Amino acid sequence: MGSTTDKIKGYTNEAVGKVKRAAGKALDDPDLEVEGDIQEAKGDAQKAVGKGKEALKDTIDKL
Repeated sequence: MGSTTDKIKGYTNEAVGKVKRAAGKALDDPDLEVEGDIQEAKGDAQKAVGKGKEALKDTIDKL
């Protein structure tokens, strides 16, 4: 995957995770809250991978 794809998937997972966490709180469903936290963390990791790929590409392009 390219850096842009990773970042888009990361932002999507982060947003869905926040919605799940909020729904879990509203519905008093701790399992859904945890699922949201996990998905949000996955999104953060995907964004970091995308940013890392972009930084690596930029470094290589400068050489």
